[in-house]
Amino acid sequence: MMPLPQACRALLATALGLAGRYRLLCHHAPLAARLCSGAGGKVEAAGSGEASGVLRHLLLKLRATGPVTVAEYMREALTNPGQGYYTRRGGVGEDFITSPEISQIFGELIGIWYISEWMAMGKQNAFQLVELGPGTGTLTDDILRVFSQLASLLSKCDVSIRLVEVSPKLSAIQAEMLTGGKVQSNPENKSAYMKGISKTGIPIYWYRDIQDVPQGYSFYLAHEFLDALPIHKFQRTEKGWREVLVDIDPEVPDQLRFVLSPSRTPATENFIQPEETRDHVEVCPEAGVLIQRLACRIEKDGGAALIADYGHDGTKTDTFRGFRNHKLHDVLKAPGTADLTADVDFSYLRKMAEGRTATLGPIKQREFLKNMGIDLRLQVLLQNSRDSATREQLLHSFDMLMNPKKMGDCFHFFALLPHHRVVRPTKKDNPQSKSPLPPVAGFGELSLK
Repeated sequence: MMPLPQACRALLATALGLAGRYRLLCHHAPLAARLCSGAGGKVEAAGSGEASGVLRHLLLKLRATGPVTVAEYMREALTNPGQGYYTRRGGVGEDFITSPEISQIFGELIGIWYISEWMAMGKQNAFQLVELGPGTGTLTDDILRVFSQLASLLSKCDVSIRLVEVSPKLSAIQAEMLTGGKVQSNPENKSAYMKGISKTGIPIYWYRDIQDVPQGYSFYLAHEFLDALPIHKFQRTEKGWREVLVDIDPEVPDQLRFVLSPSRTPATENFIQPEETRDHVEVCPEAGVLIQRLACRIEKDGGAALIADYGHDGTKTDTFRGFRNHKLHDVLKAPGTADLTADVDFSYLRKMAEGRTATLGPIKQREFLKNMGIDLRLQVLLQNSRDSATREQLLHSFDMLMNPKKMGDCFHFFALLPHHRVVRPTKKDNPQSKSPLPPVAGFGELSLK
């Protein structure tokens, strides 16, 4: 067990003792259907006779050009400008809920993690928190509450929030949550399409792409973001690796089916490694590109990235699945009306960092949150709760986050950090350095004694 430095002990003691404010949430029992499930399981199909706009578009495209990759199919289903699931619906709370929606404790501990790393890296005079795919804004709101509670610590630091969001519906929900709806649209020639001030006085900016976010010392957050990025799927056959494609079912002309490419595709050449031992592989190139960009930014400007998602360390095979109304949904039925997702391959993310940054994890969510002090925070909220219904809700939320059969073991945390944060320079490089590096919160057991 590693002792927590005095400054961090004080930080955690203050933040974990946040005045017992809590928010109650509806009980979403069907959430368990999304957790730890593979592509199998009881599947909900679309209603009879339903034909989504995306399906009609895809049928025309497939008849004209032939089969498409699973990545192209996902891109159309989720982010088609007119009918895509995320661009049209938003989804959070309709077909799935996330950890921040379950308990405020989750977001508060994430906020503490960023403050802890800011302190460990020397308390820079400015930083921007960049969240990718902020959902309803609940996670950012919980983090901002921690920043407000620790305002005296951040008094000499210029903090700003940068949200990367493509959905007009969700950006409006985020604006209402974080600013009370008091936002301004930016002219088209500005990289940020919207800006406002949080209820606690911190500037917030909205962007459509990570590349639009200004360079600078930054902390990045991607919570349940990478799992929705398009994947390529590959199958080992007697003739070698073949890519899984989506095509029209010849027996049911208005439905889709999976087929194998007749020969190796460019993606097969680029993404299948010679040492691969699995028979079925999913690769997410967009996640790899994103990790490369984050690693380059952190290497150049400093900061850190925290990624939380369900996934594996290069061991799983077929994880592509859909969710609609909190139930598993056939991924090829009514595209654009359901969330499509695949487990994140953290071994691939580690490889794509290309040594530009150090990587930590993946570590199971229950271990990360326990290391961050979730037990202490729960006790504070329980002590401050005045009725049995609130206490029951808090305990239910805690169980959902920590139970190995629910979110505890399915979701993992993964971090990108500058090398100097985890590896002390050699005496030749820095002969004056003698003090031990402060531990990275969450990724090791930290003692508050």
